[in-house]
Amino acid sequence: MNTSARNDSTTAAAAVPAPHPAPESGAVTRLTSLDAYRGFVMFLMMAEVLRISRVARALPESGVWKFLSWHQSHVDWIGCSLHDLIQPSFSFLVGVALPFSVASRIARGQSNGAMLGHALWRAIVLILLGVFLRSTHAASTNWTFEDTLTQIGLGYAFLFALGLRPLRDQWIALGVILVGYWALFALHPVPGADFDYAKVGVTKTWLDTNGLNGFAAHWQKNSNAAWSFDTWFMNLFSREKPFLANRGGYVTLSFIPTLGTMILGLIAGGVLRSGRSPQAKLRWLVIAGVIGLGVGALLGALGVVPVVKRIWTPSWVLFSGGWCCLLLAFFYGVVDHLKARSWAFPLVVIGVNSIAAYLIAHLFQDFILTALTTHLGLAPFQALGPAYQPFLHGAAALGIMWLLLFWMYRRKLFLRI
Repeated sequence: MNTSARNDSTTAAAAVPAPHPAPESGAVTRLTSLDAYRGFVMFLMMAEVLRISRVARALPESGVWKFLSWHQSHVDWIGCSLHDLIQPSFSFLVGVALPFSVASRIARGQSNGAMLGHALWRAIVLILLGVFLRSTHAASTNWTFEDTLTQIGLGYAFLFALGLRPLRDQWIALGVILVGYWALFALHPVPGADFDYAKVGVTKTWLDTNGLNGFAAHWQKNSNAAWSFDTWFMNLFSREKPFLANRGGYVTLSFIPTLGTMILGLIAGGVLRSGRSPQAKLRWLVIAGVIGLGVGALLGALGVVPVVKRIWTPSWVLFSGGWCCLLLAFFYGVVDHLKARSWAFPLVVIGVNSIAAYLIAHLFQDFILTALTTHLGLAPFQALGPAYQPFLHGAAALGIMWLLLFWMYRRKLFLRI
């Protein structure tokens, strides 16, 4: 990981390879829409500091704050909120950027071996960075692999290898992942009536509200195939106490279908890099988005496989991938096709430095919040009443985090792996 300064203020490095001009166009261009979309995703993550749920609890009669709180929270199991689209969007954009990066590296004369070696190095750094971030408040290394960066890292080398393959192979790989991951869960035995869910952190109240029955029970929280794998795999690492289950139901093997999400991005990136007209690219993204949403929801409705983000079910790959395609269509259509870019500048500042944004949010958020109260007290943040204090306090911290990224942007300092 290094910090680089560039002469071109429109060129920046992020967590993933930045897009380069398509050979078909012959022009030195950049898809600002990818930076804007990535910035939007990172903004949603950074905006957790607004603590909207606390405002909603203080104002239980407000439907607006209740709505905003729901969309800044992850659903308990089945379904999707706006917050649930952060990780798939970030993973999807890794794939979208890859065709541009590969083409640029090939144009600079890099061999496939050199490119794969760099991809493997990037994968290792992402995995370890994710583990590091999960360990910042732990007494020792917290060997867990559900962090967004770690999940991307576990599949990145495979994604890069697919980026060197024909489109047909990418579609085949996606199909194998979806069907294979479905079969892994479907063939795993459902726990018996005597299974102790309380032992794995699943309460009776949770089961009564979110529990799955019948065939869908193969995807039940902390009793499924991927959970079973983790009860072996996670205990291979040094731990303060034996691993029994992840409190949120997240699993290591989600990196496999997350790779499927990245492959969808890889295919979409190939479309954006192609010689098709902007209208044809937009049409492909919209159609792909609608199909993904429809098929994913239908698989859930028919009982084939529930739409669960926390274990990244195949229906979730398609459903969230549909949303990703539609969001990409919006940003590409408005920012790059219609050239309406000024409104997106605050998002671009975040998107071109997404690794820095990720680290600032995870490592410095609490420090900034504490510093604000130390030097200003709570009075400025209670100007609208005590109920709004968490929101205004968080908004000030969010503004400072953005200004840090803006300072880096102005000085052409971009953190990359």
